[in-house]
Amino acid sequence: MDETDIKIVEALIDDARMSLKDLAAHVGLSSPGVSERIRRLQERGVIRGFTVDIDPKVLGYSLQAIVRIRPLPGKLHIVQQLIQEIPEFCECDKVTGEDCFVARLAIPSIDQLDGILDRISDKAETSTSIVKSQPIRRRPPPLAVAEKAS
Repeated sequence: MDETDIKIVEALIDDARMSLKDLAAHVGLSSPGVSERIRRLQERGVIRGFTVDIDPKVLGYSLQAIVRIRPLPGKLHIVQQLIQEIPEFCECDKVTGEDCFVARLAIPSIDQLDGILDRISDKAETSTSIVKSQPIRRRPPPLAVAEKAS
């Protein structure tokens, strides 16, 4: 990624709905030039998609929980499938260490937590923490490293 690619990505991080015309003016290229660079960034996998950031609280999910999940022997794939099927699991990472998964749940209230975890409790051990706040929201890694790697 060159400096112009980094400027394009940074601008899209700030506002993914920015028009090509405004983006072109921001980075000093023509609209077709910016469009071509975005296409190449997508082809290379730098830009994986354009998305919407939804506030779970507005949808009635007032609590979030981090759940560390350790499948019982021979149950790894079954547990992974269950996690994928339970819509309240908003994120899940497969990790090294004693636990195999670290997942984020969005729930309307603490009353629903046991019901969701009961769906996997006979196949995995869980350890749950309620999220009090999120001082750092999901963000991309620094783009400066990407420039050096190119």
